[in-house]
Amino acid sequence: MAARRTLVALASSIAIVAAGAIASPAAAHDRGRSPEKFAQKVSTKAVQGHLAAFQRIADKNDGNRAALTSGYEESARYVERTLRKAGYKTERDPFTFDREIIDTETLTENSPGSAAYTVDQMEFSPNAPVGGITADLVAPTDPLGCTADTWSGVVATGKIALVSRGACPFADKALNAEAAGAIGVVIYNNVPDVQLFGTLGAEGLVTVPVAGVRQADGQALATALAAGVVNVTLDVSSHTEVAESFNVIAETKQGRDDNVVMLGAHLDGVEEGPGINDNGTGSAAILETAVQLGKSHTPHHNTVRFAWWGAEELGLIGSTAYVEELATQEGELDRIATYLNYDMVGSPNYIIGVYDADESTYPAPVDVPEGSVATEAVLTSWFDKIGQPWVDTEFSGRSDYQAFILNGVPASGLFTGADDVKTPEEVALFGGTAGITHDPNYHSAGDDLSNVNAKALGIMSKAIAASTYSLAWDTSAINGVSGPGKGHPHPGHGHGPGKHLAPEDRVLLERAS
Repeated sequence: MAARRTLVALASSIAIVAAGAIASPAAAHDRGRSPEKFAQKVSTKAVQGHLAAFQRIADKNDGNRAALTSGYEESARYVERTLRKAGYKTERDPFTFDREIIDTETLTENSPGSAAYTVDQMEFSPNAPVGGITADLVAPTDPLGCTADTWSGVVATGKIALVSRGACPFADKALNAEAAGAIGVVIYNNVPDVQLFGTLGAEGLVTVPVAGVRQADGQALATALAAGVVNVTLDVSSHTEVAESFNVIAETKQGRDDNVVMLGAHLDGVEEGPGINDNGTGSAAILETAVQLGKSHTPHHNTVRFAWWGAEELGLIGSTAYVEELATQEGELDRIATYLNYDMVGSPNYIIGVYDADESTYPAPVDVPEGSVATEAVLTSWFDKIGQPWVDTEFSGRSDYQAFILNGVPASGLFTGADDVKTPEEVALFGGTAGITHDPNYHSAGDDLSNVNAKALGIMSKAIAASTYSLAWDTSAINGVSGPGKGHPHPGHGHGPGKHLAPEDRVLLERAS
């Protein structure tokens, strides 16, 4: 990825408007209080208290809080109980989806002293035949395998291709190998100590089994292949079953109901660990923001709605079902002024990242909804005001804001990093260690309480609080709406089975390359 750059001053008039919005509306209407003062109410200690609760829940429930588990159910109950104590009425928003059930996922080296490797069947990969595929490995002339000519002169027919992650989507690598005659594809990661999970982007695009492995395992196989013939058996297969989960939704009693500011964070984690940074941190930060906003006795202009999404780790399912259901109800999405997403805001080797809605660093792979640039500016103006360096992070739809932006709702959010490697330039801005990932325990058993950087968590929690409080008063920089309004019926909430986006609309680029 291209080096990120820091913006220390606003570069557009709309950002200047947003900078004013974060300082003045609350000061004018809340008896001298301000976003700065509200932000101080959302203490790092309180957010850490919620994280400690999530850790205790994981410890009692097989070490995780994954969707469809008792750990997720208990996490939801904790959020609901905490919100009710703060005066909110909570709602469970159910959805159904097709759940992938793994039947087999193995890669075995068939040689004296044979080795077995952990693999993950990529999303939209076909199953291997019963018993798997046994064949010799083969590699392209360029380990990345991103173009057809990297297979020129290589005999790949009837073999299993071994290629490295990087430079192009997984589907391109698989299609090039398949065109050369390969009957299976193994792609190894390009960062250390992280299992490779990926997607091919669409059903039926690739017709041979494709699996991901860790960098060290792929490199070991590549070294053995360079020394001679390596015969392996790749066996990956899965099936689907209908499952049901739910989101947790709550909103303020105060505020006009035709202009809703919405915040969201996914509550579920992966099965491999407690999910404290990913995404206990985002869930805890918006929970404490909701608690403190609920305690405020001064009415603000706009409704603030909070969402704790379910089944994000299974494919952004809860948020997608919610948005698609609202889209069937006339005018409901139009009531949402903007959506702010908080997924991983306490990474141990952190960056202070803001979704790059204005594309000042990264071209967005989607159409950016109008109002997103101004939403980004509310966040960046806060950082600029307090002298906090920040960097752009790609506006890619990798997390729960995907369905919102695909349906034209403005969005932005914050991110402290996952499996990207920290650069020296980022170290100069934020400290930490270059050459390792922002979260070395991403999607692993090590994502526990010790995996959270308290400084990053505090910086991001204050930013979440300040921006929420500002937008609760005024979204005029985003959508031209200001003032208390004249009263409207409460917005609806999503219900019933989720109807998922078409594969061609899925924007999981980081998972796909």
